Amino acid sequence: MSAPQDRPARPATLAIDIGGSGLKATVLDPNGQMLVERIRVATPRPITPPILVDALVELAKPLPEFDRVSVGFPGVVRNGVVRTAINLDPQTFPGFDLAVALESRFGKPVRVINDADMQGYGAIRGEGVELVITLGTGMGSALFCDGKLAPHLELAHHPFHKGRTYEHELGEQARRRFTRRKWNRRVKEAIEALRTLTNFDHMYIGGGNAKRLELELPADVTVVDNNAGVLGGIRLWESEK
Repeated sequence: MSAPQDRPARPATLAIDIGGSGLKATVLDPNGQMLVERIRVATPRPITPPILVDALVELAKPLPEFDRVSVGFPGVVRNGVVRTAINLDPQTFPGFDLAVALESRFGKPVRVINDADMQGYGAIRGEGVELVITLGTGMGSALFCDGKLAPHLELAHHPFHKGRTYEHELGEQARRRFTRRKWNRRVKEAIEALRTLTNFDHMYIGGGNAKRLELELPADVTVVDNNAGVLGGIRLWESEK
């Protein structure tokens, strides 16, 4: 007997994008299509691991039923364990097993990776060397080769301009501090510096501040929709089968 027409295909994936300013989520069908519009709430402040977990559980309550969970986190994550969380709380998050904590609350399998890595999964074509950067509270980055994710590099915290890091020059605080023209000029300089560093075949720029770009981009640089941060939740499971 065939399944009822209104029953969603399985598995359904709860995709969560954790940001320094906002928490976003939706549920995706097996093809990566959103079953409902993405919802967003402000990231709680101050924030600690228990507060974040509670906020994510509340965020998911109005969403459709799901079978598994994908989470993008703004920091270094290894095997579901947070290593760094500069834009959340660098004191309380390192060493916290976010995957296990969410599995306990949701009762579903959970995978957690860096948020730029997950956004990259939702943006890349899987051809050649592809670099993803995200412009938001800070700057995230992810590097792929023929669709395979490279070990995560915190490029945001490497020196970029006069001893200051990419994060210091491109993040939200810099955007507010600089004029629009100066911030856009910094982004243009960063594109060329990262081109020299990685020799990318294509770069994708995402994150909430990508919409603020006002410069002519090279042909091998594309701005991607901010929904890529949750749409990458399907490829995260496909890539680790």
